[in-house]
Amino acid sequence: MAQPGIRFLRGRHVRAPSPAFRIGNICDTRIIAMSATAIVIFAHGSSIESANESVRRIAESVSHEGGFDLVQTAFLEQGSPDLATAVAALVGQGATRVIVVPYFLTLGIHLQRDLPRIIGGLARTHKGVEIRATPPLDGHPALRTILQERARQALEAGRPN
Repeated sequence: MAQPGIRFLRGRHVRAPSPAFRIGNICDTRIIAMSATAIVIFAHGSSIESANESVRRIAESVSHEGGFDLVQTAFLEQGSPDLATAVAALVGQGATRVIVVPYFLTLGIHLQRDLPRIIGGLARTHKGVEIRATPPLDGHPALRTILQERARQALEAGRPN
């Protein structure tokens, strides 16, 4: 079973100096460490805690299924942690690059106005850490497939036996 901070490389277990480092090359005399990238799944947040918990489960799946070691959930409002707290925690774990993945369907006011402002402030706070955001989910081909699937399921559920 894999242990945090341990990577199996060329037949040997090697303990990384911290979770922030990934071993890039091993020779008898040197180790080349590469920077760690963190992922933040950034959602709006809800006063209904089960909705926030659903986003946390998605982030956990992204971590496990995507093979990402450093993944956090963050919320714009009504959920915890906020983006600043999540980024600070990831930087504390050694992240030198943070990719914010908005769990938003479209490019609304929060992604046009609020997210760039928040990221700008975080970049000033965490100098030397690259922080950037991906586009929202809108336009991804999987969304069309999901909508079609949901419509078909609803139609089938409405059919008499």
